[in-house]
Amino acid sequence: MSIGVVVPVGTGNAVDSAVAYARQAAEAGVASAWFGQRFDVDSVALAGFVGREVPGLAVGTSVVPVYGRHPLTVAGAAQTTQAATGGRFTLGLGLGARAFVEPVFGEPHDRPVLRLREFLTVLRAVVETGTAEVVGETLVARTPMSAAVPGGSPLSVVVAAMGPQALRVAGELADGTLPFLAGPRALANHIVPAITRAADRAGRPAPRIVAAVPGVVTADVDAARATAVASTAFYDQIPSYQRTVSLSGVERAADLVVLGDEQTVADELVRYFDAGATEVVLTQTDLTTDEDRLRTWRLLGELRRTISLPQINSFVE
Repeated sequence: MSIGVVVPVGTGNAVDSAVAYARQAAEAGVASAWFGQRFDVDSVALAGFVGREVPGLAVGTSVVPVYGRHPLTVAGAAQTTQAATGGRFTLGLGLGARAFVEPVFGEPHDRPVLRLREFLTVLRAVVETGTAEVVGETLVARTPMSAAVPGGSPLSVVVAAMGPQALRVAGELADGTLPFLAGPRALANHIVPAITRAADRAGRPAPRIVAAVPGVVTADVDAARATAVASTAFYDQIPSYQRTVSLSGVERAADLVVLGDEQTVADELVRYFDAGATEVVLTQTDLTTDEDRLRTWRLLGELRRTISLPQINSFVE
C-alpha cells in the first residue's frame, strides 16, 4: 500500500516552507508528497526542489490543468523534475474548471476531453520517442529537435479523471487516475472499472488509482467539519464534481471529508483500498492545527510501515 499527502506551501519562502513540510512528512513515514497547482508557485518546479532535497520521498502534482499550458513545455518541465528527483516524480494533470479557465486564461473551456486526448498524445510521444508531430483540433505540437531530457527516466502521468470519457482517455494514454472527492462507492462502481477496461483494451498495464481523500485526524471534529464545508463548497457548483459526489452516495462534497480519531481515519482509508485504490493521498490536512496535521501524518506513516491492509481496521487498540 502507498500513502501520501498533499503538502501545504505555508508562509515565508515558498520553497523553503514546502521542503520543511515535506521533511516532516518523510520523517513521519509518509511515502509521497503532492503539490497543488496555484496561480503563484509552480507545482512541477516545487516538486523538483522538494524531491531533490528530501531523498527517498516520491513527489507529484495534484494537479496541473491542461488549459493555459502547452504540452511541450509541460513535458520539458516534467522531465526535468523527473531527472532532478531520480525518477520519483508523477505528473498529475487535470481538465480544470470553466470558472477558472475562461476568466483567467482567456480561452474557452471547450471540448475538454478532446483537449485532454491531444495533450496526452503529445506527452506520450515525447516520453516514448523524444519527438512529437501532432496537428489536432485544440493544439499543434511539432518538435524540430529532440524533446527528451538527457539523464531522465520514464515519466508517470496520472489524470484527475472522473467522467466516463475522461477515464477512457486516461486509460488509453496515461498511467492512471487521480480522482478527488470520489468516495469508495464511486471508485468501485464507476472509476476503477472504466479506466481498467480502457487500459486493457489499449494494451496498457493496469492503471494506478490514486485516490485523493480530504481529511485529518482531530479531536475537534465540529470545527474541522465547519472548515471543510467552507473549503469544499466550490466543488458543489461544478457539474463533474456534483456527479461524482452523487455517485459516492452523499449529498455534498464536505460529506466526503474524513474526520475523527486514528481509528476512524484508518477505517475510512481501508474502504478506499478495498474499492480499488492502489494509492491514497490525504489532502486538506490543514483543516485544523499543525498538531493535528502531524498527528495525521504519523498515523499514515505507521500504517505504511507496519500494517498490512487487512490489519488496518484493528491496529489501534
